[in-house]
Amino acid sequence: MYRSNSFLFCLLLIITSCSNIKKTTTAPAAQNISAIKFLGEYHIPYNLNYNNTVVGGLSGIDYDAKNNLYYIICDDRSDRNPARFYTAKIFVTAKGIDSVKFINTMNLLQPDNTVYPNNKQDAANTPDPEAIRYNPVLQQLVWSSEGERIVKGKDTVLANPSLITIATNGKFKNYFQLPANLTMHAIEKGPRQNGVLEGMTFADNYNTVFVNIEEPLYEDGPRADVTDNNAYIRIFKFNVNDKKNISQYAYKLEPVAYSANPANGFKINGVPDILSIGNNKLLVIERSFSTGRLPCTIKVFITELNAATNIKDVASLKENSNFIPATKKLLLNMDDLGIYIDNVEGVTFGPILPNGHKTLLFVADNNFAALEKAQLLLFEIME
Repeated sequence: MYRSNSFLFCLLLIITSCSNIKKTTTAPAAQNISAIKFLGEYHIPYNLNYNNTVVGGLSGIDYDAKNNLYYIICDDRSDRNPARFYTAKIFVTAKGIDSVKFINTMNLLQPDNTVYPNNKQDAANTPDPEAIRYNPVLQQLVWSSEGERIVKGKDTVLANPSLITIATNGKFKNYFQLPANLTMHAIEKGPRQNGVLEGMTFADNYNTVFVNIEEPLYEDGPRADVTDNNAYIRIFKFNVNDKKNISQYAYKLEPVAYSANPANGFKINGVPDILSIGNNKLLVIERSFSTGRLPCTIKVFITELNAATNIKDVASLKENSNFIPATKKLLLNMDDLGIYIDNVEGVTFGPILPNGHKTLLFVADNNFAALEKAQLLLFEIME
């Protein structure tokens, strides 16, 4: 339901709601999730202006539980405003989301402390921000960029994806060392355009970080289709200390949920975000979209990596099928909620409810489009 964003209205809701939620020093993991219960949604108004920026394209979210603060990354490729992330307060009760108050916006900065260019200024160095996570141990952020792959003769642009550590004010600190199979190529090898580093989560007490590609590498097989075609993405595990890739795991995508209309229209199923729930287990979001339908089909799976093969040294999953993929179990198909679900791209643990139950908060990217919705979706975790 639409809520007014006036200061007085938000202030009233803040006063009446913030005392109902328990605070913790870290976002609470939930290892034994049996179900998640939908509590409510909140729509951020289209083209909301905050600090002279357009709020939209919200593609990743993470929760700083100690300060009750959310970090939300925007996938604006410096087109409308310089590449950036927001900090916000999201006030919830057992009945749902009361209000959202944006606190600040920070530019994502390059190593020389300048803002990133857009594709008209410098296409090879234009970022495509997708995921963001907060590390309370180091009090730093990590964000991912998908890079670019445009192969059109003289207009060819190849920009490698990146995983970047920054301070909470947006200043660059360091790069993670990405493995060779994440290098962009003009031939059909490596990542596909706009199908690269989408999801990210810290694990193992913030000593490791998992990231995933949204769609299969060219050498690993086809993109997902409306029938099962063994479409595998990779989940990458990195050491936070030395920033090197430790392992890689295969994860099999579901088929695209609906046929496109027209039949040759765009369709996709991929993984926009992941969230560690401990012991090498992840919540994995699969997002399916087909031309001819405005809503997306969002499925949430519990995935285990313990028995999965480390495929770090496997060059091609098409040519080498001797591996065990991650196991997966469906937790929720959001189609079953009976409400409109848009382009969900991020998930985080939220605060603890008065009954002691943990929460999950999802964010949907409206692509800066009037017909799409920047949604926040709140769920209660049943263990």
